[in-house]
Amino acid sequence: MYFQKQSEEGEWFYFFGSSVDQKTGDVVYEEPVKHARARIRSMVPFLEEQLSKRKKAVEHVYNPKTRAMDRVTYYPDQTPEEIKQERNDAYDYAITGLEGFKNRDTGEILDCSRENKLDLMGNEVFNRYFARCQQLLSAAGITAEEEREKN
Repeated sequence: MYFQKQSEEGEWFYFFGSSVDQKTGDVVYEEPVKHARARIRSMVPFLEEQLSKRKKAVEHVYNPKTRAMDRVTYYPDQTPEEIKQERNDAYDYAITGLEGFKNRDTGEILDCSRENKLDLMGNEVFNRYFARCQQLLSAAGITAEEEREKN
């Protein structure tokens, strides 16, 4: 039996730095560098799957207008630990490859491990880069959907 070590899903994005303009508060993106890139896929399928696994709670609430008990369905709040675990799992799911990223202290190239992905997400610049890549993937998905509808 063969197992695939890393997922081949996702799009490669060359790394680009960013900063926040102090006057306007807008994010200013720099030109991409050609020596570092990450393969990123959309988090939407993962988050939909997580949501489908969560159990819904049901309550009957008094409605004063109708004088009846209305059935209300909702997802119960998660604990902070559950929220952190789900967020970290989503980051691990979305980042499927790293090339050319180096440890600042040791200079060694970072492999695509869960620990390294979560460490990178703790960096503000990488976090903005990741968010922009998610925006680009979302926009590409919308464009592809519109093209399918036209045909």
